[in-house]
Amino acid sequence: MIEIPPIAPHMESAPSDQDLARLQLMTLLYYLQCTNPDNGLVRDKTQDGAPASIAAVGMALATIPVVVERGVIIREFAVKIARRRLEFLMRCHQGPEPDASGYKGFFYHFLDIETGRRVWQCELSTIDSAFLFAGALTAATYFDGDTEDEVQVRHLAASLYERADWNWARDHGATLTHGWRPENGFIPYRWRGYDEGLLLYILGLGSPTYPLPPESYAAYRESYEWRNIFGRELLYSGPLFTHQLSHMWIDFRDIRDEFMQEHESDYFQNSRQATFVQQEYAIRNPMGFEGYGEHCWGFTACDGPGWRTVEIDGVRREFFDYIARGAPFGPDDGTVCPWVVVASLPFAPEIVIPTVRNFAGLKLGMTRLYGFKPSFNQTFKDASSPTEWWISPYHFGIDQGPVALMIENYRTGLLWNLMRNCEPIVRGLRQAGFTGGWL
Repeated sequence: MIEIPPIAPHMESAPSDQDLARLQLMTLLYYLQCTNPDNGLVRDKTQDGAPASIAAVGMALATIPVVVERGVIIREFAVKIARRRLEFLMRCHQGPEPDASGYKGFFYHFLDIETGRRVWQCELSTIDSAFLFAGALTAATYFDGDTEDEVQVRHLAASLYERADWNWARDHGATLTHGWRPENGFIPYRWRGYDEGLLLYILGLGSPTYPLPPESYAAYRESYEWRNIFGRELLYSGPLFTHQLSHMWIDFRDIRDEFMQEHESDYFQNSRQATFVQQEYAIRNPMGFEGYGEHCWGFTACDGPGWRTVEIDGVRREFFDYIARGAPFGPDDGTVCPWVVVASLPFAPEIVIPTVRNFAGLKLGMTRLYGFKPSFNQTFKDASSPTEWWISPYHFGIDQGPVALMIENYRTGLLWNLMRNCEPIVRGLRQAGFTGGWL
């Protein structure tokens, strides 16, 4: 039976394991309450009328082992949730038509939450499809029993992943494109340089049907930027989420590709360094934003106060809407994201835990439904807010997964241990040249 951990009476030593358990549960509730029960599609955000996000669907699938192991849903019913979701996705129309759900095995970024058809003339997204495939493979690896439902989940997940034509998505180049639109073809941007695309290439390399050639991963790495920032040596990427999303599924501790071997590091240690860089940037606070400091940081892709320029205390400030914020080179408008701090828990708990404690004191919803509000800005004053500074009015489906999964990886290593047995992930890592450690 599910047990909701009580709120700690004092936050002086929080968050304890009890507090993290409650935050994790409140966060997981998004995937239970914001999912269409008819088809398993997950709402992109809590705004009324929002469409489904295919990446959020993948993250919801990835959290199913957590909700079972934490006693939220019993296994025999959880597997039915996974099966129904995968069955619907496999029935969704794949084709070149503008209103299809996807093409060449990939899915559009946003889908109508009732019909599963493309909305907003959005792009066919390779990275968002990768999060879907990773979630499906998580469910397939977890449900390893011989019941009819568990066998079917494995079959459906394999079919969903194996029909993706990774080489089509290269559009005759070495690297993967960001995506495609039926109106004008491939998007003119490619996955090059370190970011969340690491997962994308590992999945593509591990495909048994349309595998990427090894030179694709080499081309992805060609524009890596190794830098010294605040006295820390690391592979640079500004937004903190880029150092986290691949790590939700893959335990990169002590496994190294050629690049990390040359720099005597690994991607886990790199994410640890990136987390400290973010904190140091907030301590230095070069632009003088309100609230920044040792226990107030976290810069990533997130919602913001909106596209506007405002004069505050004699300083003209430029604010942004949804954009990929980063540190230390920006963009930065004073917006901080609690969720991305929590998602760094496995990398640097000694600075994450005190920061989470500070956020809890700011009354950002840590113990309420869906957990922390995803972003806030203490520099931008908002008369409609009880704190008088701006707080995002919505929760987002793609923010919930990193919180729930990385708390679990910190507490038990559940996803990391599980995915060590996922054949496509293991094959993709080896094709990319990873060796050592558990591999």
